[in-house]
Amino acid sequence: MTKSDVTRRGVLKSGAFAGAGVALPTIFTASSAAAYTNEPTGGSVTLGFNVPQTGPYADEGNDELLAQQLAVEHLNGEGDSGCLNTFTSKALKGNGILGKKVEFVTGDTQTKSDAARASAKSMIEKDGAIMINGGSSSGVAIAVQGLCQEAGVIFMAGLTHSNDTTGKDKKANGFRHFFNGYMSGAALAPVLEKEYGKERRAYHLTADYTWGWTQQESIAAATEAVGWETVNNVLTPLASTDFSSYIAPVLNSGADVLVLNHYGGNMVNSLTNAIQFGLLDKVVNNKDFKIVVPLYSELMAAGAGENIKGVFGSMNWNWQLQDEGTKAFVKSFGEKYGKPPSNSAQTCYAQTLLYADACERAGTFNPCGVAEALEGFEFDGLGNGPTLYRADDHQCFKDVLVVKGAENPTNAYDTLEIVEKTPRAQVEYAPDHPMFAGGDLGSCNPGA
Repeated sequence: MTKSDVTRRGVLKSGAFAGAGVALPTIFTASSAAAYTNEPTGGSVTLGFNVPQTGPYADEGNDELLAQQLAVEHLNGEGDSGCLNTFTSKALKGNGILGKKVEFVTGDTQTKSDAARASAKSMIEKDGAIMINGGSSSGVAIAVQGLCQEAGVIFMAGLTHSNDTTGKDKKANGFRHFFNGYMSGAALAPVLEKEYGKERRAYHLTADYTWGWTQQESIAAATEAVGWETVNNVLTPLASTDFSSYIAPVLNSGADVLVLNHYGGNMVNSLTNAIQFGLLDKVVNNKDFKIVVPLYSELMAAGAGENIKGVFGSMNWNWQLQDEGTKAFVKSFGEKYGKPPSNSAQTCYAQTLLYADACERAGTFNPCGVAEALEGFEFDGLGNGPTLYRADDHQCFKDVLVVKGAENPTNAYDTLEIVEKTPRAQVEYAPDHPMFAGGDLGSCNPGA
């Protein structure tokens, strides 16, 4: 598939919006009699999958797209049905959504907020997408979530880890299955204290956008609470590819831990540079120097290779979990694509099913009915155990994984090992927690 291809109704085509048969938009059409934006009138319903197919998070985005396509197959009764067999809600029957065949279009966010908004807007206005799912950047997720709120469609966030997505930038039309920076800190800090001790001095390199800021704030607060000191925090541009100039000052800072608040290609490059500088061979303050990567993915681990051995981090989900939902999804994904899914893939797959299930339970595609069905929804069978969508902020709560780079991987896919499955109760927080203050969930917008 070329980057310019658009997946329309399950078939790859070039020329995104040309030709007959394009759904007429209801958005911004005052004369429309539709009760809500893009109300389906025929035998099908169109979902919009907005993922980074180019840019620093493209690996995650391409895996998300594979999972979204698989979810559509399962919703339409194709393949082995995957997690429809394990999901505790039994509203989905494999006959589409509310009897309508599921079709989809795609867009490339380019890991840029403006591009992501433009592609989502095009899918809503030109293709009649009634839900947008995806993204591998919190900056993108927040931008698209705001657009979906304005347009009157549901946004099922993909990989977005910033506290702000369901904090100061939360929206009534937006829902997040992925965990956040606070949860990473809450899960990681006790393990880091146990492994490395209380008296540590940490130097942070942080991606300079909403995710990096809140991730750094979260991990710093959590580690300081167990006795660590934050020596410095240096912001790095998202477009950076060489972090050598940022690594060099660490050597003379008196820090004995480097915390890389980086993701995707940024993390692969910064970790590689840190290893090249020999940081893990240093002894500082009479302690072996350590590196921590608060947010991991399998794709990052594969890209970093041997450099991740023994390096701790956290994950939303991992294909090695043994719950029934995970096993069902891994089997379906592996048989179709010949590899295990990443946690970004699992998130977008789960979000697609959760949206469809909410439509079925609500008996409507109206976003306000869907939102009501999702608020306070508790379920199991999609991975990570019992899960809650909190009504206050539309944040999902479930167990969080602490992982580290495997010392002796046997293949390209077991580069990470699960150290701890942190119970959901340990990572929960009050809706008015200071890190999530500001903003207003507001009211659902049905649009047209």
